[in-house]
Amino acid sequence: MSSWSIGELATRAGMSADTLRYYEKIDLLPRALRDSGGRRRYGDADLARLLFIQRAQAMNFSLTEIGNLLHLRERPQQTRADVRRVAGEKLAQVETRLKSLRLLRNELRLLLNLCAGGEDGCPILESLDGDRH
Repeated sequence: MSSWSIGELATRAGMSADTLRYYEKIDLLPRALRDSGGRRRYGDADLARLLFIQRAQAMNFSLTEIGNLLHLRERPQQTRADVRRVAGEKLAQVETRLKSLRLLRNELRLLLNLCAGGEDGCPILESLDGDRH
């Protein structure tokens, strides 16, 4: 089994030591064992947990949601329906965000085209000014 200091684990996970301390504080990461000098020591399970957290963050799960997923992860067979529900809710949020981003993209394309073709002012700035005109 590996044994790393907080700095070594932070480097392996691509995070800061402050982030690891914060994750301990909010119970995303179990309290580290301490060596005889009182320094935190971490193992392979801690690294795996941090990588799980990173993957969940990349999927836009909040830290609270990740905490719930970590709790469900301890009993995967008993919580499959719960995990599917949480993932389904996240997917619905992503779909909503994608719809908003597509609308934003289309609006920006239109404004860029109007700005390129016009001699009078800038439609982009006028659009951002909103009610002022």
